[in-house]
Amino acid sequence: MTKLPLFAFLACLMLATEHAIAADGKPTEENGGKSVADIAAEVKPSLVKVIQVGRQGVGGLGSGFVMSDDGLIATNRHVIGDARRIKVETSDGKVEEVTEIFASDARLDLAILRIARKDLRPLPLGDSEKLRQGDRIVAMGNPQGLAFSVVEGVISEPQRDVDGVKMIQVAVPIEPGNSGGPLLDRQGRVLGLLTLKSARTDNLGFAMPVNELKKLIAKPNPVPMSRWLTIGVLNPRVWKPLMGAQWTQRAGIVSVEQPGDGFGGRALCLWMAEKPGAKFEAEVTVKLDDEAGAAGLTFCADGGERHYGFYPTGGKLRLTRFDGADVFSWKILADAASEAYRAGDWNTLRVRVDDERIQCFVNGRQVFDQEEKDLRGGHAGLCKFRTTVASYKGFRLGNDLAEKTPDPALTKDVQKSMNGFLAGKMDRGHAMDTLLQDPALSRRILDEKRKALEKNAAALRDLENDLHRGAVVRELTQQLSQPDERADLLRCALLISQHDNPEIDLGSYEREFARMVDELKDDAEIKKGTLPAVKRLTKFLFEQNGFHGSRHDYDSRSNSYINEVLDDREGLPITLSIIFVELASRLGVKNVAGIPLPSRFMVGYREKSEGEFSMLDVFDGGKTLTFAEAKTLVAGDSAIPDETMQPAKKKDIILRMIRNLIGRAVASPNPAKEAPPYFNLLLALDPSAFRERLTRARMRELSGDTAGAAEDLEWLVAHPPKEFDEPQHTALGDWLARLRRR
Repeated sequence: MTKLPLFAFLACLMLATEHAIAADGKPTEENGGKSVADIAAEVKPSLVKVIQVGRQGVGGLGSGFVMSDDGLIATNRHVIGDARRIKVETSDGKVEEVTEIFASDARLDLAILRIARKDLRPLPLGDSEKLRQGDRIVAMGNPQGLAFSVVEGVISEPQRDVDGVKMIQVAVPIEPGNSGGPLLDRQGRVLGLLTLKSARTDNLGFAMPVNELKKLIAKPNPVPMSRWLTIGVLNPRVWKPLMGAQWTQRAGIVSVEQPGDGFGGRALCLWMAEKPGAKFEAEVTVKLDDEAGAAGLTFCADGGERHYGFYPTGGKLRLTRFDGADVFSWKILADAASEAYRAGDWNTLRVRVDDERIQCFVNGRQVFDQEEKDLRGGHAGLCKFRTTVASYKGFRLGNDLAEKTPDPALTKDVQKSMNGFLAGKMDRGHAMDTLLQDPALSRRILDEKRKALEKNAAALRDLENDLHRGAVVRELTQQLSQPDERADLLRCALLISQHDNPEIDLGSYEREFARMVDELKDDAEIKKGTLPAVKRLTKFLFEQNGFHGSRHDYDSRSNSYINEVLDDREGLPITLSIIFVELASRLGVKNVAGIPLPSRFMVGYREKSEGEFSMLDVFDGGKTLTFAEAKTLVAGDSAIPDETMQPAKKKDIILRMIRNLIGRAVASPNPAKEAPPYFNLLLALDPSAFRERLTRARMRELSGDTAGAAEDLEWLVAHPPKEFDEPQHTALGDWLARLRRR
């Protein structure tokens, strides 16, 4: 693979020619087999690329080969990762989604995948028990992503013990990308799968014997992709996809790609959390990647072929009744353009259904009022057609979803404050006092004004961001100023996510978490006491629901956003600990707390309120450790400060999350842009954090914000850190004086 950590099973093996063949390209007399050129020609149609799709697109690339004509593909287990979508590119350039992990074994680092192809050419399997030292071999794969390369080498040792596993050692150089590719004899039969890189030299590599793969074929452990996936997967208790397509969810936004299985590429995704009444409204905000596509709302869906659809297509709005599987049973009830529709942008679709009529709206403006009463009942949800790629957010059901008319007096005050700010008659702070009375209303008014006045767009965008983040800071401050037992840690963590992404619907994630609590609240093990409850929670999260520590995308900000951790079930020690501790708290489990060990946050638990904690390493699947083992894991023989061995306060947990984000922003390609919002957030919650204040002062100065830098230094001079000695205090004063002279 091309994107892997430097430890354990590295994705790596390209074999270069070190052993001579005859000048005419034919095998030498001692091989007695086919030429390398003949083997390459025969094997190439059976080679594949295995593509792991991560949070930011392609997360890794490895090799594999066809095992059967009905779609079985052999590769390494580490190539496919955990909870990732996997695609296979065949030698003819076609890319197929993996539908099933047919078999896998982590210890042997082997996996067999299934794709929906029936015309593949399998490779014959040889017998790795018959290998001899010095046998000539051929290796094929995708080194450094270069497709379908071939090289020659020899067997160095047929059975080499590697961490208790017998492997084939080959004496050849190595390149990343060949993991999972076939190791072949001179008859073109598979002897093994290229697997390991030697840490000692570039001229040693290892392959897993093909006879181990045969054992996996004989006793498979199939897992459908619907169960394998956790990253981006829709919650099956909330959404039910019908008719295929690829539905995913990230940060509260549902996305769809690939044609559905229905006629015309039709696919549905029904909302199962609640069922509409006899009279109802449904609403969603949708954006199409191409206006020639079609995607929007479905309603009165019977779970089969019958339903209504209201959606944009070709720049128009359309209301259609679907009574069967093909176009002859579909009826377009209304079709018209609307000035309210914004092509290429997000558009809010809403339908109102009663006994005899269907009314349709786009961005608050009515486009259809149709007398129609044929279909009623069923579920509402999302629909798409053809090859459309679309995104949806804010789906909801209710009796009256029409946007309510805001208070006229407040609207007038918001507009007055906004105009005063733009005219320079009101400073930012006074404008914010008014805007924060109703952040949602204020954001909407600001957005409309920004689009109308392009020359002031930058100033309005800054004010809008300040408004949003000011609202986040205000709520976080309110939460964390309460006694620790009353602060809502889950909501605080969600607010960190919303700080960076205003579109996140916090309520939807709070309801999802409440559903997890409801699933466990009557569990007998939860009620038995701390130790049985901790074991039950560990099984629930890490075995039954697939939560796991992030290894492939550890530095991704997604791991610090608790909403994405809930979506993907992948996170950092601290975010996984928050989920565990909050579940325990809401279920009434006593004596469970987050322990802020250096470099790895853990969960501590004990039977009584006194005594030493046992530790759960939630990053490692809830592995149980003694306190001493946990200390050794994170610090070795080094001393650990006493405060890191005590349960963390909720405010300290949130501050640690923000510091994680600061670290990633400072290491980003553009720290001057990425880091300041996190420094601002942290200092709003903890003004005494002098190290962060010093760093922000330096960043402000370097960016030309002399007044901001001086503001930070003035605070430090007025509140001198006790850690500073006299020369450091003097240096602060000199720095401030220099700024004031500018």
